[in-house]
Amino acid sequence: MTATHATQIRTRFGFLCWSAFAVAGATLAWLIWYSLQHTGATPAAHLPPYWGIGIAPFAGVLACIALLPLLPPTRHWWERNRNRLIVSLTFAAMMILYYLLAQGAAAVPPMLAHAVVDEYVPFISLLFALYVIAGGISLKGDLPAHPLTNTIFLAIGTGIASFVGTTGASMLLIRPLLQTNSERKHVTHTIVFFIFLVSNIGGTLLPIGDPPLFLGFLRGVPFEWTLVLWREWAFCCMILLAIYFVWDSIVYNRESIPSIQRDELMRQPLRLRGLINFVWLLCVVLAVWQIVPGRNLPIANIQTARLVREGVLLALVGLSLLTTPRGVREDNRFNYAAIIEVAALFIGIFITMQAPIAVLHALGGQAGIHQPWQFFWATGALSSVLDNAPTYVVFFETANALSHAPGPGITNLVNGQFIRQDLLVAISLGAVFMGANTYIGNGPNFMVKAIAEQAGVKMPSFFGYVFKYALPILIPLFVLVTVLFLL
Repeated sequence: MTATHATQIRTRFGFLCWSAFAVAGATLAWLIWYSLQHTGATPAAHLPPYWGIGIAPFAGVLACIALLPLLPPTRHWWERNRNRLIVSLTFAAMMILYYLLAQGAAAVPPMLAHAVVDEYVPFISLLFALYVIAGGISLKGDLPAHPLTNTIFLAIGTGIASFVGTTGASMLLIRPLLQTNSERKHVTHTIVFFIFLVSNIGGTLLPIGDPPLFLGFLRGVPFEWTLVLWREWAFCCMILLAIYFVWDSIVYNRESIPSIQRDELMRQPLRLRGLINFVWLLCVVLAVWQIVPGRNLPIANIQTARLVREGVLLALVGLSLLTTPRGVREDNRFNYAAIIEVAALFIGIFITMQAPIAVLHALGGQAGIHQPWQFFWATGALSSVLDNAPTYVVFFETANALSHAPGPGITNLVNGQFIRQDLLVAISLGAVFMGANTYIGNGPNFMVKAIAEQAGVKMPSFFGYVFKYALPILIPLFVLVTVLFLL
């Protein structure tokens, strides 16, 4: 097949995808119109009008995120951020159409203001700040790839993930870890454990560590509350690091003698550049912690207060770009593709999840999930196959809709609401921990996989990752977490 022919095929396929989304939008519009003409306003007085149709765009955008990167016909088409944005905005337009036809034009502006201004902008501002500032820190070197060295790499990444975010920690450490292990043949298990620990479980202790927890912070969870998860975090981290050390020790003894000799001879001391960015990262943590609209800002208008916080974050990004030594970002092969991908997808997610959240508020305790262990596994199961950030929001709203009042075991949210702490613990753990179960559970997972494959590491397929690593290692660990902490 010639390059010109391949380009023509991709162009035609892109046209077909555009057409498919247009047909999907028209079909949903017809379904809404038909429902308005032939059915009653609501199936139950307390539910949003035509709520079954209202949740369809949210399910659709998540299904696309889960399936399009895996299916051979759509895999390459999905790699372009423009096409991701097409999908995202298509389903967002469906949600706007649902509100317009089912609830009236007056319902659209408040919905968009809440989804975009109150939630999406703070979310993407924080991720953008962490991504850009962490991209200005370069760690290079080649140490002997002993089991203890690799375990220390993973432990450091796990320790800093809560403070620089799982994305920042992953991008900072994956390349030096790959360089350190470049002389070894058996490296796949190291990258998998890196995904387990650095890209997921390590980000448990602060809202900036993992996107689900930041969404909880935006919904009123106190900034320091996530520190109560330290026992479950420490338990999982210590067990996984111990398993990894034993596993890598066994694999290291199977390496060929020439590989070991090259590893011992090829040494390059670690060199850390861009240290000024640790100052800016600390400032990000302080800004998110202290600049809380409606709580500790002497500004009456909450929207203005939010702009102050986002402005501070963007100013810190500017300072990072100005003060980072020349060449550091080039060493990291830094670009904006990954954060643009997140921005493109999450604009659709934040808009389309408004109707499902309203349904969960209305249903309250009728969802059949009441116990912490149920919330842990329900949140975790969906976080494994969908992105864990919107999954967290869905079950957070489910728990928040249950009857509760101030008292022992209740977390007082900043917005004046209350939520059972045992349920909040379970939801937080399920979203963060079980995002490691698949490549699509959390944003950094696929990025780490792609970088490892570019470096020549043969990574397992989607199902290979699940059945060879996640199911036998993580699921028994999460059963122990359930028994020890959630029953």
